[in-house]
Amino acid sequence: MTEPLPATSPHTGAPEGTRHAASAQWTGQDNAWVLGIGGEWRGHRAALPAAPGALVQGEVRFDTTALSSWDVALASSLWQRLNSLARPPVKIDLQGLPEGLREILSMALTETSVVTTPRLEPGRIARVGASTQAWWNEGRRSLTFVGEVLMSVGRLLRGRSGMRWSDLAWQVEQTGPRSLPIVALVSFLVGLIVAYMGAAQLQRFGAQNFIADLVTVGVVREVAALLVGIVLAGRVGAAFAAQIGSMRANEEVDALTTLGVNAVDFLVLPRVVALLIVGPMLTAFAAVVGMGVGWLVAVGLYGVTPLEYVYASAQALTLPHVLIGLLKGTVYSVLVALAGCLQGMSAGRSAQAVGDATTAAVVQAIVWMVVAASVLTVVFQQLGW
Repeated sequence: MTEPLPATSPHTGAPEGTRHAASAQWTGQDNAWVLGIGGEWRGHRAALPAAPGALVQGEVRFDTTALSSWDVALASSLWQRLNSLARPPVKIDLQGLPEGLREILSMALTETSVVTTPRLEPGRIARVGASTQAWWNEGRRSLTFVGEVLMSVGRLLRGRSGMRWSDLAWQVEQTGPRSLPIVALVSFLVGLIVAYMGAAQLQRFGAQNFIADLVTVGVVREVAALLVGIVLAGRVGAAFAAQIGSMRANEEVDALTTLGVNAVDFLVLPRVVALLIVGPMLTAFAAVVGMGVGWLVAVGLYGVTPLEYVYASAQALTLPHVLIGLLKGTVYSVLVALAGCLQGMSAGRSAQAVGDATTAAVVQAIVWMVVAASVLTVVFQQLGW
């Protein structure tokens, strides 16, 4: 069963016999239709024959063994014929087309019924192996990056770093003072929730006097550091990834390397050191705000006297609690900086890749913080701190 190409003719303007006539025809084979294309199609403007009326299901294949040459006109004509067919139950197999033509059509025909490469369904073991390999590569990349940052810190301590102090001052200003409003707001609201819910439970036992102990220890030791880490992950870590990722997309990082400037010293180190400096400060600020909200709740709603609350807070606020809270805030801040810079330095060279790096930086920072919080809590509890 065939439907030949109408009005096929030699290449326009070519001397007789110097070129093969462009030809195309549909051939039915079992449950498939094969479009055979042959001859010289470069510069040929004749349209391909329309798809057979019986082609409502099955598979479309191609036979281009007799095709001498082609150009974009053939790709356009094929797209016009196939675009209406590229949906189930018709399945289009592009394997028989030349590589370049196949790539063009695979991008133009986006339906799921288009097959460009043979698909082998991986087994469960293969999928597990691929996932394990991806996890291992990601872990190795992260460890390599942390090692490069540590080497950069070593160069800074020896006075051989390429970091500019003006960059450090700029990053401190951007990550510290500009983060105070959002840190204050979040700490106020979360401190209010902790104080109110804790006081509501303590009131059942007539133990309102212990509101100060609950709020002070909880906020200073755990809540303040975690809140600062989450705020910095969303505000600063994402910014780091976007800034460095944009520089990679614009080839600015490559330009620094070409000029002999260490990109880690120039871009990563100021950001990491800046969060190392502002992290404990923001944590202390968040703790003060949280304790202040606890004072408002205890005094305003549950009848605790102001001096009684202050005295109980001073008794509960021991040096280990303060140091542990500041240490956790510092660790979380550094992890945010590392995650943001790592994703930025690993970003691709497109706008979408930069956006993906920004999202990955926030997710990775939060995951690292949760893991670090779990480890530090277990370690301090085992040490009796």
